[in-house]
Amino acid sequence: MTEDIEIVRHPTARRVKLAFDPASGRIRLTIPKRASATKALAWAAGHREWIAAQRANLPQARPFAPGAIIPVADDRLTIEWREGASRIVRREGDRLLLSGASATVARRVEGWLRREALRLLEADTSLYADRAGVRVARVSIGDPRGRWGSCTSDGAIRYSWRLLLAPAAVRQATAAHEVAHRIHMNHSPAFHALVEAIYGEDPTPHRQWLRTNGASLHWYGRSSTGGGGG
Repeated sequence: MTEDIEIVRHPTARRVKLAFDPASGRIRLTIPKRASATKALAWAAGHREWIAAQRANLPQARPFAPGAIIPVADDRLTIEWREGASRIVRREGDRLLLSGASATVARRVEGWLRREALRLLEADTSLYADRAGVRVARVSIGDPRGRWGSCTSDGAIRYSWRLLLAPAAVRQATAAHEVAHRIHMNHSPAFHALVEAIYGEDPTPHRQWLRTNGASLHWYGRSSTGGGGG
């Protein structure tokens, strides 16, 4: 039970602490700088029932495989693989069609999803930047575990591509949130008022959706053993 616990020594930690990340399924044991790792692991072993309960509640892994259904904005697309040599992924209605090597299906589907995420998030960002009267230097995507978007002081905005798997309104509210940071690099009342103004309505329900459902988005493209989709 304790062999897969990640031990982190923190210089300011005053006590041993267990944390569970539902986005990755990882358990982190934070211990003070000079604490005994052996004793800390023994303490963690005493919480095996809590650890087991957290793991039992993990979202279901949803690999990108033929027949799988993927939420894309407000649609649900079915991956359909056919015999053939073409490696191109294309959307037709509610299907994602591809052929080519079956072993590369997951990687190519994720590549299509990333490109689609960037296309939509660039459009979202441009819309809200125009409304706010600000300039965004560039938009990019990644796959961070801890945040859905970030904005630097020089105007670069980076998003999680997995926002594509959320409802469109959630993705758009996140874009408005990051664009508002071009004016307010904080979460002050003025910042939240600006987000609501450029988004056009209260974004709170969409932020709540991410807090409640966001971890499950990280399990798309993963195998049942926790591996990535390629």
